[in-house]
Amino acid sequence: MTEMATRTLLLGHSPDPDDAFMHWALAKDKLDTGDLRFDHRLEDIETLNQRATRGEYDITAVSIHGYAYVADRYALLNHGASMGEGYGPRIVAREEMHLADLQKGKGKRLAIPGEWTSAHLAAQMCIGEYDYGLVEFDQIPDAVERGEYDAGVLIHEGQLTFEAQGLVLLEDLGVWWGQETGGLPLPLGGNTVRRDLGDLIPEVSRLLKESIAFGLDNRQEAVAYALGFGRGLDLAQADEFIAMYVNDRTLDYADDGREAVRLFLQRACDAGMIPALPQLDFVG
Repeated sequence: MTEMATRTLLLGHSPDPDDAFMHWALAKDKLDTGDLRFDHRLEDIETLNQRATRGEYDITAVSIHGYAYVADRYALLNHGASMGEGYGPRIVAREEMHLADLQKGKGKRLAIPGEWTSAHLAAQMCIGEYDYGLVEFDQIPDAVERGEYDAGVLIHEGQLTFEAQGLVLLEDLGVWWGQETGGLPLPLGGNTVRRDLGDLIPEVSRLLKESIAFGLDNRQEAVAYALGFGRGLDLAQADEFIAMYVNDRTLDYADDGREAVRLFLQRACDAGMIPALPQLDFVG
């Protein structure tokens, strides 16, 4: 009896507790994937955004901001979203100041984790145009603390740990977005699949969604695995962070989540911050 031929798909995601939690079941062979295999490529979200412009990975996490530049190659899956439900990336500084003090031409600079990150796009919508520098996301708190930048936009676990470095919160962008939109969640990241996978897309979608559900159903084991990706987080903090970004919304955007994505990108388009409103599919 001949063995079934296997096909390996490249799966790009961030090396962070929430993404690790979502993909734990696939990474540790907890699911029957048939003749499909997944080769996990762990990179920061801005690198994934850039790789997506070249279609390098079959499945990849991207920023919702970044999706505006790769929608011709990739379709958004209806699961795997990172949404801020009344919380989100945080603008922090060493000392209190008005957000207007950060506007371009006022002599201050922000550290941001990438030009195509949703955090940068939301911060621009909130503050207006500003001067900035690119800093690795996990180095931003230190850069602000050292005085290399006047403020920074924090994503990932830095949202929970900045106060331990004596930094102060200027704005929570998830709170700001909720106030702007009557309570919609802030869309940050999504999982995408390359359009040219064609008939394979439904099966890929099913397996990725099952991986998320398996983690949620086996939370203790999945969190223990994800803790290995939580820079400086203890178990309780890792569990808190995962709960923020992997939940029922991750299994399905829901109507208000899909509307939040559309509105986020529509406002960016109207403000000239992205070239055009991309096609929004939400497949799977």
